[in-house]
Amino acid sequence: MLLPTIGVEMNSAMDDMNLIQQTQRHHHLVVREIGEEIDLEIGPGEDDPSFGNTTLIGAPMRESSAEEHGESKQMGMVSQLPNDAQDMSKTQQVKRKKKVVKRWREEWADTYKWAFVDMKDGTPRIFCSVCREYGRKHRRNPYGNEGSRNMQMSALEEHNNSLLHKEALRLQMASKDKIVVDKPVYVKVAMSKTAGSILEATLKRDPHEVEFIQAVQEAVQALERVIAKNSRYVNIMERLLEPERMIVFRVSWVDDRGETHVNRGFRVQFNQSMGPCRGGIRFHPSMNLSVAKFLGFEQTLKNALSPYKLGGAAGGSDFDPKGKSDNEIMHFCQSFMSEMYRYLGPDKDLPSEEMGVGTREMGYLFGQYRRLAGHFQGSFTGPRIFWSGSSLRPEATGYGLVFFAQIMLADMNKELKGLRCVVSGSGKIAMHVLEKLIAYGALPISVSDSRGYLVDEDGFDFMKISFLRDIKAQQRSLRDYSKTYARSKYYDEAKPWNERCDLAFACASQNEIDQSDAINLVNSGCRILVEGSNMPCTPEAVQILRKASVLIAPAMAAGAGGVVAGELELNHECSLMNWSPEDFESKLQEAMRQTYQRAIKAATDFGYQKESPEALVHGAVISAFLTIAQAMTDQGSV
Repeated sequence: MLLPTIGVEMNSAMDDMNLIQQTQRHHHLVVREIGEEIDLEIGPGEDDPSFGNTTLIGAPMRESSAEEHGESKQMGMVSQLPNDAQDMSKTQQVKRKKKVVKRWREEWADTYKWAFVDMKDGTPRIFCSVCREYGRKHRRNPYGNEGSRNMQMSALEEHNNSLLHKEALRLQMASKDKIVVDKPVYVKVAMSKTAGSILEATLKRDPHEVEFIQAVQEAVQALERVIAKNSRYVNIMERLLEPERMIVFRVSWVDDRGETHVNRGFRVQFNQSMGPCRGGIRFHPSMNLSVAKFLGFEQTLKNALSPYKLGGAAGGSDFDPKGKSDNEIMHFCQSFMSEMYRYLGPDKDLPSEEMGVGTREMGYLFGQYRRLAGHFQGSFTGPRIFWSGSSLRPEATGYGLVFFAQIMLADMNKELKGLRCVVSGSGKIAMHVLEKLIAYGALPISVSDSRGYLVDEDGFDFMKISFLRDIKAQQRSLRDYSKTYARSKYYDEAKPWNERCDLAFACASQNEIDQSDAINLVNSGCRILVEGSNMPCTPEAVQILRKASVLIAPAMAAGAGGVVAGELELNHECSLMNWSPEDFESKLQEAMRQTYQRAIKAATDFGYQKESPEALVHGAVISAFLTIAQAMTDQGSV
């Protein structure tokens, strides 16, 4: 009489084992070679003793405890009951067991959305993919008491109810609009030990700077052949990855109601071995030190790759200019510059526009800098033409992206005319990309914002772009566009990467293209991806695009138009005259052509085929790094 009940228990335990092993196969486990491994302890359920006896991954079964022997005795007593009572008792036990198994099955399916299994001290453990904490810190009782009695609670509930996890989520949400990295940063198995040691040192020093670590990982992978050829570059790379100067400061400002607010300001002067720093200022709630370092590192390589050799820097604040009056933005910019001005100058560091910082903000910043420094230098890039700079500075980055795409196509005996193009973002870079695509005869069909994307099957024209600019200036939704043009449609909470296209221009923000987006791009027929924003693809997305032979024009090379225009502005001859649009575009096209040729040459010098998907990406990093490395070597250990 006992055998059927025991069989049910064994089948239930095997169901749990099979479920977990199947989940592990579907959610490929990441075994990291570096970094600290942290386990998330899950207690056994009191309602289901057999669950506590099962192991996660093939560990030997432990001996039965006294409680289990007691339960066996109770089962033996059941067999001595009358037949009717015994049958009723068996039915209740079987139903209860199925209910427990079903509940655990559902909970484990949810759990593996945020966790993965790995070995810790020879024991399989569950690791949290968000904050990578462990032990009693993840019990339901967040204060660390031993008596968390509800041990059958799902791992997902235990984790989400812990204060540490909530704090990790808060910090991660503050650093980006939404969680993009759903598992820890890991090193590719193919990475050499020498290259891996560089990334390992960065991880140990800055383990929580996700954006910066991702940028370093991409650069180190691109430099593997360079490092393998000459080991002295390992030390130079380690020096390069530590910024020369990091400035973090408080920014207090008063709003229109007289209330005082406090934000945090950043400026990372990453490397000045090539010359004075140039780099953007970003005002966005996601701004933090990791983002500032990542942007500064990318800007350093971008400046070194450009025809004008400059140092790299980046900075900004977690201030959100959206919804603020002109007076409030002016007060903030003046407070920001009151601290920053002492680190700026034509021979030190000159800021430029970035996300959240346009002509208005740069004017306020320059005005306060001029007031405090006591002289007029016209040295900030991006102000209005009537008091400084070249005539096409705002358009330079967007136009440069299209010029770079045209150069790539010309190298393949093709042209932009008639090609269907998808564009993300709706800021100044995206709008200027649309303008130049139309001028070349291409068919741009989309723009996007943080809430969704707009597609116009007829394509945009100059009149439609003017209408889009009016919508953005009035801070209205892109949805209003579709009320005027019937052939257009706005999609909520979606990205444009599933639209049929020949070329894609990513001009929104970092990590905007994830793994699923990359698959959509490949399926939509995209052959070239031009990066308008810094690091728009996650590492998983990059791998998918390369396997599908999609060519990537890296932001380091394609986005050099802003660097070129900024340097032309600061040239003494340019500052005394206004360039005509034709002259300026001619100089910009020549600079983009030189940048493209420099990246391709570096790639072929280190064995990459010109037609390979990674040639431009790796070649750009190699060329920029070798230029910086030579300067750092000549200047000694400083």
